[in-house]
Amino acid sequence: MIALAYALLSMLARKSCSGYELTKLLQVFWQAQHSQIYPLLAKLEKEGLVTFELIGQTGKPDKKLYSITDAGIERLRAWIKEQPPSDILERDEFLIKIYAIGLMDPETGRQLFLERREALLARMARMREGMRDMEADEDPPVADIASKQFGRYLLYERRMRLLQEEVDWIEWALPLFRPSSAQPRRED
Repeated sequence: MIALAYALLSMLARKSCSGYELTKLLQVFWQAQHSQIYPLLAKLEKEGLVTFELIGQTGKPDKKLYSITDAGIERLRAWIKEQPPSDILERDEFLIKIYAIGLMDPETGRQLFLERREALLARMARMREGMRDMEADEDPPVADIASKQFGRYLLYERRMRLLQEEVDWIEWALPLFRPSSAQPRRED
């Protein structure tokens, strides 16, 4: 099974979800499109690892609420114990641009960093809100290993720390974007 299938099973081990909800929940640690998730859910259902309940909706198409089966839980447990994680994969256009930033004038480079910082701060604000929602009325608290939210809480905290580290790096880099003495000065 592919890693995305295990990611879906992990999400469903916490609570039943629609495909749309799964797409949103996965964004913390995995970029996946609806076009990937729905066929994979159908395959997992065919293999008996998930099941679904059809929920009627007024004014909208009915939705499927997916749940993990006992067989799905066992498959997930076996994968967690036996399968070593693959290498970290990272694809980030921003980093590619940074690699070649010496080709740009300092103000363009600085602007690129400022835009990235704003995007990161907005993402952190959304994640803080998600963490507050997660912590609301939880018994046991999300920071307790007995909580079904515990794994999600750990991932949110990790992502927040990574985002903060990148913001700190940007703050470190911004003063470096000053006009180069090697660049010819314009004379007015």
